[in-house]
Amino acid sequence: MASRRMSRSQLLSTGAAALVLATLLAVGFGLINLPVGADDGGADGGAAGGGGAGEGVPDLAVHGSASEGGSPGGHENAALELETNVSDLRGGVPVATNTTYTEEEQQNIRVYENRNPGVVNITTETVSYNWFLEPVPREGNSGSGSIIDRRGYVLTNNHVVSEAFKVFVTLADGARLEGEVVGADPENDLAVVKIDPGGRALSTIPLGRSDELRVGQKVIAIGNPFGLDRTLTTGIVSGLGRPIRTQNDLVIRDMIQTDASINPGNSGGPLLDSRGRMIGVNTMIYSPSGGSIGIGFAVPVDTARRVVPDLIEFGKVRRGWIDIVPRQLFPQLVDYANLPTDRGILISEVIPGGNAERAGLRGGEESRAVRYGSTIIYLGGDIIIEVDGTPVRSITNLYEALEDNKPGEEVSVTYLRGNRERTATVELSERPERFQWD
Repeated sequence: MASRRMSRSQLLSTGAAALVLATLLAVGFGLINLPVGADDGGADGGAAGGGGAGEGVPDLAVHGSASEGGSPGGHENAALELETNVSDLRGGVPVATNTTYTEEEQQNIRVYENRNPGVVNITTETVSYNWFLEPVPREGNSGSGSIIDRRGYVLTNNHVVSEAFKVFVTLADGARLEGEVVGADPENDLAVVKIDPGGRALSTIPLGRSDELRVGQKVIAIGNPFGLDRTLTTGIVSGLGRPIRTQNDLVIRDMIQTDASINPGNSGGPLLDSRGRMIGVNTMIYSPSGGSIGIGFAVPVDTARRVVPDLIEFGKVRRGWIDIVPRQLFPQLVDYANLPTDRGILISEVIPGGNAERAGLRGGEESRAVRYGSTIIYLGGDIIIEVDGTPVRSITNLYEALEDNKPGEEVSVTYLRGNRERTATVELSERPERFQWD
């Protein structure tokens, strides 16, 4: 097929079109910078005429713009400031002088940067058995924890590690270390895990005080909710002194209620005050859905202060006890024995030679033994109604009353003998790990 030659005019037109297209592409890709804000459409003209080239620009003004007294290159300075801010956050540089953050935001940032390295993520492995009775490792619970000692002691919740075969602790730098549960206190849902720092200089969370807290005080929670590690939430102290019953039917006293968002995975993490001191250990939430609805609870740090030394030294909390075999009152027993009260603890037996016997407390009589299910109850003993100032209506209340008492301490015991109320002073023994009447 014969080729067709283009005329000179056609060549000139095609060349001009190609040049225009190339120029537009160069401008689009930023290869050519066009002048913006010419003298005839500057700030003065725009302000006076209301329709110049600068119309609408003041609404988008940023820090450092000419309208705020800064340099003409406002957008360039803003980009530089943003990069500086990011650098400050990453490097831990104080941000108090940065006017782009409110005072509260600066406070949150400082607490997070200073305390985040002391918060760890805890994961566990459990063991189950297959059809061939072979042990099979499975993923267990996960939660958070606080490094409280540079030797590698981590404070967390007991329910995070209670059924664990293996415990793994992930530090802020990403290092994953195997830990060992050195002590646990189910009654306060606290546990201590030990890791080997391996020469690392660990960051610790300082312990504050919970007896000075006030409702309305700001609090900060750091943890790993739903596996989203290094999460910070804020709130206030919503209530104090809450008695909360656990799944083991034990009551944890003086719990801190907060509206800071606490979700699964936050358990064991620190609840901090505005100065970055631990005031509680995030433990549980009240939620019909399983997610946070603004009602969370933390074990007060004063409780942790009291029990952690025992957990590290003995692996358990040494608590005092009254040497009796207690039986909780119930309606059938009260009616059958015609007891003077329907609330309290019947002393079925006193341990021979024990502190209760020395204090003058009396157990029941063998001749008045009754059976309730598989339990033998001896009637005629004293009925304890108060211990150390705490009303005792159940076995749980008896545990609660003695929770913060050590062996060797003395407590006042109020009891009924017949219809007469009496008081005795008992020097506590050490509570056994398992009672003979369990």
